[in-house]
Amino acid sequence: MRKRDPIEDALDALAELRRSPVSEASARRIGSFLGNRSNLVAAKAAKIAGELRTAELIPDLAAAYQRLMVNPAKLDKGCAAVTAIVEALYAMDYDEPGVYLQGARHIQMEPSFGLPVDAAAQLRGDCALGLVRTRHPDALFEVVRLLADKEPRARMGAARALGLAGETGELLLLSKVLAGDSEPDVLAECFSGMLASGTERSVSFVASHLDHEDQAIVEAAAFALGASRAPQAVGALRERWERTVQAPLRKTLLFALATARQDSALEFLLSLAAGADARIALEAIAALAAYRNDERVRTLLEETVERRGEVQLVDAFHAEFRLSPR
Repeated sequence: MRKRDPIEDALDALAELRRSPVSEASARRIGSFLGNRSNLVAAKAAKIAGELRTAELIPDLAAAYQRLMVNPAKLDKGCAAVTAIVEALYAMDYDEPGVYLQGARHIQMEPSFGLPVDAAAQLRGDCALGLVRTRHPDALFEVVRLLADKEPRARMGAARALGLAGETGELLLLSKVLAGDSEPDVLAECFSGMLASGTERSVSFVASHLDHEDQAIVEAAAFALGASRAPQAVGALRERWERTVQAPLRKTLLFALATARQDSALEFLLSLAAGADARIALEAIAALAAYRNDERVRTLLEETVERRGEVQLVDAFHAEFRLSPR
């Protein structure tokens, strides 16, 4: 008979606790796993605590973090537990700066198949988010420093954090975009952070990148504009679509418009499905699949393609919306 693995048993017990109703007793049991010798068990316990918003476990989470950070390279390989703890604390609106300040500076180089990798990049990015919630005088200093971090995930976290910092954050992100970054994903976070300010100037600035020579940056700007759901952003995406001939970019812009979830964007996409040539109508149907679970949109699109009566459009609708062919 195979000997039972205590780590597997602990993970199974946590999974059962996640499925059970939340109670004082279950919270205590979850908290007990935060002190487990396995960092994977502690990480899962922290993740569940964050998902369940069990605020009574905040002191246990903070204590587990400090225990692991005494010797993280030994106690928490991959930074799995401390990262999960910070994410849980952030989810529960924890605003004490100590944990975040320590994590924002933490670097943990670990062996890999090639060069050593920094396992703490995600932790630093998550701590940037936590720092902007605190009133610590060095919070923004630490977050801006992370904008120049070697690891993209840390820079992305810093950009996301500055998106929560109002006008100051908007201007700092503007500076970062103007300075440039080798990773489009970092610029995408900068664009999203700027758009979170809700200013027309940021919409115009991000929209100007729809004409960038680097298509990855164009895509980053398009999806950030769509996700912002700002009416001005819809106008910018439509204007760029009207003068686009390249099919890949056309599709990107249509998907970004679908993401906007604005009536004006929806009406435009439906109009393409109704009256554009078949090639473009197919692209619009694919973009509208973002509304797959919206019965109203599904019905409107179905009526539209059936009125056109073109078999390829009807088939595309059923395929994109995962419906059985008639």
